[in-house]
Amino acid sequence: MAKPDPTEAEDERANPYTVANASRIYFLPNLMTAGNLFCGFVAVIKCIQAHYAMRGLDLITPAASSLYREAVWFIFGAMAFDALDGRLARMGGRESLFGAEFDSLADVVSFGLAPALMVFFLILSPTQGYPMFQSIGWLLGFVYLLCAAIRLARFNVITNPLLHRSQPASSKDFVGLPVPAAAGTIASLVLFLLNLAAHDRSLQRWALVLPLLLFLIAILMVSTIRYPSGKQIDLQTKTRLTTFVLFGVVAASVIVFKEYAMFVACLAYIFFGLIRHLRHRHRAHAPTKV
Repeated sequence: MAKPDPTEAEDERANPYTVANASRIYFLPNLMTAGNLFCGFVAVIKCIQAHYAMRGLDLITPAASSLYREAVWFIFGAMAFDALDGRLARMGGRESLFGAEFDSLADVVSFGLAPALMVFFLILSPTQGYPMFQSIGWLLGFVYLLCAAIRLARFNVITNPLLHRSQPASSKDFVGLPVPAAAGTIASLVLFLLNLAAHDRSLQRWALVLPLLLFLIAILMVSTIRYPSGKQIDLQTKTRLTTFVLFGVVAASVIVFKEYAMFVACLAYIFFGLIRHLRHRHRAHAPTKV
């Protein structure tokens, strides 16, 4: 009886398209994904509890404000778990097709459903002074959720190793606004609005701007605009002095100005990718000088 070729056996173990390898569950990365899903689930519960805590009032009650803040921090916790699961998988060389699908399902809850409920219950609630928001709030929340789900499905398709057998896929940039970044923007916007409400400042002047901003975020998720990725950053990563100083200023601003700086930083990331895309298109269509 012929012995199996050790080279073929090794190739079979490394092949991600076998049922055994594709469905393999690696403990630490998938534990982080489970943490992501848990945070998203609790954030959804907090949003529902905050909605009932308002009892149909036209003002955000202290109890509702506290619950919304807790929901925001659970979304941020989900973002931390989401960053850890992929990094642990890459560090240990333990990426699997199961892990990618599980991660996307968790992201739909944490970065799709939970922010969509915030959009409907708080950001576009009738308390903003325009009753029509009660009619369009649920629709805009669904549009956000739909775009988040499409963005995650597209990401799984374009990063599937089956499409990159000849050469590894480039992960320098994200195609479209990343779903965690979109959710982070929604969460920071909620903190910003809650801070205004706590200081008795009118939210009505923001009412007409918010639907446009939320619709822009949804469209950017399913666009082909490229956004910087931090996947390749590690302890050996080098950077320019200006970039290092800029990150230090942003971190210090978030510590000092908290809600305001977080919201501005999220908007800066969104518009950075948009402006860079427009500049590249302008250069590509600019007439060549002879």
